[in-house]
Amino acid sequence: MSSFSVPADVDSLPASPTLSSTLQPVKLTALASRYSSGHWKPMHTEQKTLWPVLIYCRGGLGNYGGVNTSWIEQFVNYGYIVFAPAYRGNEGGEGRDEYGGSDLQDVVSAYQLVHGLPFADLSRISVMGFSRGAINAVHAAATYNKQPHGVHKLVLWSGVADVAQTYLERTDLRRTLKRILGHSPQRAPEAYTARSPLFKVTELHCPVLIMHGTADTQVKYSHGTRMYNELKRKGADVTFHAYGGENHHFHGAVQQTAISHMFDWLCTLS
Repeated sequence: MSSFSVPADVDSLPASPTLSSTLQPVKLTALASRYSSGHWKPMHTEQKTLWPVLIYCRGGLGNYGGVNTSWIEQFVNYGYIVFAPAYRGNEGGEGRDEYGGSDLQDVVSAYQLVHGLPFADLSRISVMGFSRGAINAVHAAATYNKQPHGVHKLVLWSGVADVAQTYLERTDLRRTLKRILGHSPQRAPEAYTARSPLFKVTELHCPVLIMHGTADTQVKYSHGTRMYNELKRKGADVTFHAYGGENHHFHGAVQQTAISHMFDWLCTLS
């Protein structure tokens, strides 16, 4: 039986300053919904209404994982514009997914793009990272961490906090991580540290929500608690939602409850 808890304590935007000048442009490829328009809930509004935005950073690597279009369609029912970049090298896009390398620019570019939407509320552009997407989401929030262009809120759902810890825990990913990052954490520590959200907490100035299942077998629960404790130690505005007995992906009513709690938090003024 799954349970939800909030523990009191737990174990004209500028270009990206670090990446954009060194990367080649990558073409955009549209990803259509797998549902027909008959599945969408129509939302009527005045033409001048400004909408909050959620940039959803997918998990996985390469063909494993992908943008979850059913999530997008659930999210928009909460009154948000949802933008889900498909990292380079995936889902028909050019380039190569580097698990938090040059693909970081794809989320930064998405953030810049939504700032150009005349119907977007520029004061409420939030970023959510699921699983490995936490790497990309944290980078975007760290890049745009100052007002008036700062990220409004950041959500890390079942998120990777420490890539070196992932290497140690996920023996099935070791060969892939060594290939993409150049070697093991012992031989290439800087590549793992650069990709790890845990080492960017001082650059996060927006409120952060961490959501994690206690029985996660893909990204251990300790990733969430370590990130929470480090943010707390730095005096950050951080909230932790623990889902008892849930694995990496939540299911059924628990999934719907988690989404509802997430948007309750996103919609709270802070």
